Amino acid sequence: MAVEDKHISYRIYLVAFAIFLIAIAIAVKLTNIQWVEGDYYRKLAKERTVKNFVIPANKGNIYSADGSLLATSIPNYTIRFDALAPKVENFEKNVQALSDSLATVLGKSSGFYQNELRKARANNNRYYLIARGLSYTDYIKIKGFPLFKLGAYKGGIIVEQKTIREHPIGKIAERTIGYEREIAEDKFDGKGIEWAYRKYLNGKDGKILKQKIAKGQWKPIRDVNEVDPQDGYDVISTIDVYIQDIAHHALLKQLQEYEADHGCVVVMETETGQVKAIANLGRASDGTYYETTNYAVAESHEPGSTFKLVDMMAILEDKVADTNTVYNTFGGEIRYSGKAVRDSHKGGYGKISLARGFELSSNTVLVQAVYDNYKDSPSRFVNHVNSWGFNKKLKMDFEGEGRPFIPQPTDKHWNNISLPWMAFGYGVSVTPMQTLTFYNAVANNGVMVKPQFISEIKEWNKTIIKVEKEVINPRVCSPETIKKLKAVLANVVKKGTASKLYSKDFSMAGKTGTAQVNYGKRDGTSMYYASSFVGYFPADKPKYSCIVVVHKPSTAKGDFYGAGVAGPVFKRIAQKIFTDVPSTNEIKNLNKKIPKQESNYNEYFARLQKQQRFVPNVKGMPGMDAIALLENLGIKVKAMGMGKVKTQSLQAGQDIIKNTTITLELL
Repeated sequence: MAVEDKHISYRIYLVAFAIFLIAIAIAVKLTNIQWVEGDYYRKLAKERTVKNFVIPANKGNIYSADGSLLATSIPNYTIRFDALAPKVENFEKNVQALSDSLATVLGKSSGFYQNELRKARANNNRYYLIARGLSYTDYIKIKGFPLFKLGAYKGGIIVEQKTIREHPIGKIAERTIGYEREIAEDKFDGKGIEWAYRKYLNGKDGKILKQKIAKGQWKPIRDVNEVDPQDGYDVISTIDVYIQDIAHHALLKQLQEYEADHGCVVVMETETGQVKAIANLGRASDGTYYETTNYAVAESHEPGSTFKLVDMMAILEDKVADTNTVYNTFGGEIRYSGKAVRDSHKGGYGKISLARGFELSSNTVLVQAVYDNYKDSPSRFVNHVNSWGFNKKLKMDFEGEGRPFIPQPTDKHWNNISLPWMAFGYGVSVTPMQTLTFYNAVANNGVMVKPQFISEIKEWNKTIIKVEKEVINPRVCSPETIKKLKAVLANVVKKGTASKLYSKDFSMAGKTGTAQVNYGKRDGTSMYYASSFVGYFPADKPKYSCIVVVHKPSTAKGDFYGAGVAGPVFKRIAQKIFTDVPSTNEIKNLNKKIPKQESNYNEYFARLQKQQRFVPNVKGMPGMDAIALLENLGIKVKAMGMGKVKTQSLQAGQDIIKNTTITLELL
């Protein structure tokens, strides 16, 4: 018995010793955790239970030149309820009034909301969904409801904000307005104005500290942000919504009529280079057209006969020939190294002047004029082309600008047909925007300006950056050459290849172009036509320049030439702008006051001044009209949505306070 007790004692001592060792290990571990690794674990615990969330800053708006909204950020709100946050007395005191208030905004009965709120509290629900997809106006209302107005900590309201980018004018100019998107975590890409000017538009994000209350559920710790977000600046584009609408629909109509693959149109203000309209439409598989690629900026291709203006400028500037120099068209065909250059008119035009050859777009005349005068020194001709910027990008703010190609005499691929083929727009590659910039220089009396899409960057009414006109080349050629070029460009419309476009009511000048695309390719790519027209209007005092390019018009429609396919788009734009511009006829100023009229005016003006001290009622007004009215009264405006004004955050009749901001909800 004694021996057995002794064995038991040994076992007890062994267990006690093991427990003692475990206790020492635990003590060492606790000491290590507390003092050695304490900071790490405290930081880890905090990160898992409390962390900063980013509050995205509201992007600045993009406006058209006439003040219309092209892109705007609309805040979208989700409201949740932490049912355990309010004290019992606060909950019971306000639950009925809160339910009544929610019913007025969200549409369901008061009884429904009271039942749901009580159920959430009974179930210890700390993340109950009240509503999502709310406008700013509804969010402000709900935030001020009984119980919720006590805030996140005492009232239990949880607010989640998300920003949505909207284009109030729809799909028009969508590709130029562009976008910014997240393609992977912290990696973004985009297109157009949105992407090019993102550093101004995006502003600076804020931060808010939240505490984890359940799996995937976080609640703000306090009512105020750790760092408040700073809104982005507004970008004022050069786009004129009225001209944009004309250009878009004129191009769309022609693409549909000719079942074309894609096309583009650009309208530029001659003096400043400001782009007033740009439309890029591609055909989908179902036959509809939409903005997908910025063809005007990104697509570099052989221009065809619109390149002949380059020939004319070089020839006239070097004085190697003149507009009255006569050339034989040789029955409409000439050959270089066994390769034929043909006129579109079978049989040619006989013997005609250089000017007439340009007006009729004779390939044989222009090729002879270039080849005969530059064959011994092709670099002399090519240097002109380079000096006018065709061999390099325009360096637009947009990414994806097409790469031009101008063969150089020093290239290993230069051969006997390189020069004659350049003369009628083949073997070279340029973008529509480059071609337009060159023609605009002629319209602008030799001053080449860079195309502009932005005029200002503003913070409300304060100008941050004013984008000035950028001159690329102050003089592309002599005034004498400009005068002759303007004459032949006007004659193209009056009596040349574009004579069907001529109108006695308004003048236009320009050049037709028809290029064969993918000719000679051996990769199975089929050849098609690209029809173009580029010029300016009015012909005598150019206000706007314009280019139209239509790719792959259906030959089954009977016409694929620039005059018949692209030309009507140009004319429709010019005609619409001309016919809708108010008359500029001078009216004799009698400088005589009419007493009754003066009295009525003074009375009206005094009444208007009195009214302007109060916020007007803009409910039901079109959004653009309401914004214009309010801004003219000195009120800052934030508009959400599109259409007519549904609600306004400032009540009609209240005093206007300087720098007041009003929020309009549009539907």
